[in-house]
Amino acid sequence: MFPILIIVAMFWFMVSIYFTYARYQLPPRGGNVQEKIWELVLSNLEWNGQGQPLDIGCGNASLTIKLAHKYLKAQIIGIDYLGKKWEYSEGICEKNAEIEGVRKRVSFLKASASKLPFEDESFDAAVSNLTFHEVKDTEDKREIIREALRVVKKGGHFAFQDLFLLKRLYGKTDELIATIRGWGITKVEFVETSGAPFIPTALKLSFMVGTIGMISGEK
Repeated sequence: MFPILIIVAMFWFMVSIYFTYARYQLPPRGGNVQEKIWELVLSNLEWNGQGQPLDIGCGNASLTIKLAHKYLKAQIIGIDYLGKKWEYSEGICEKNAEIEGVRKRVSFLKASASKLPFEDESFDAAVSNLTFHEVKDTEDKREIIREALRVVKKGGHFAFQDLFLLKRLYGKTDELIATIRGWGITKVEFVETSGAPFIPTALKLSFMVGTIGMISGEK
């Protein structure tokens, strides 16, 4: 019995060490991995900055603000669905945008990624980071991608990062890309962003960021 307790204690000790390491690597005060993952989205968005972009699943506006800093003429909309907590989170988004000096060029709406409150082809570009898999009211996550692309103008650009390597959600990557092309999308590419060199090997496990990938292109 005693050896088993030692093994169990050692296991949980190692788990604790691992997650302490992960928590250190993700924020700016540590390895800054999280911010670099956001930046992957913008680096895969081939857009000239003319017009209006949409950030789907803006959270506390980190990616929205990055869009505003990169595209100085753009008026950006960020949407998220946070239930009863939305007013608080909307205030945080606005405060963060104010601190970063971009408040006049961003706005935020409560909305679900499964049913965006916009007409077809409303935006010149659309981005999203690790949001689609979180949408609870749509079992087939490919439909979330389709809805995101619906509001992008013909000739507009997109960059969506999510757990695209997780087969139980999206199936095989080549089949997913073929499906998207079948919707009439002009150009679509897949990048396995989980292999980015700045991501430590220890974080490339499936329950961390080991299944992230990028779908980007032109409608």
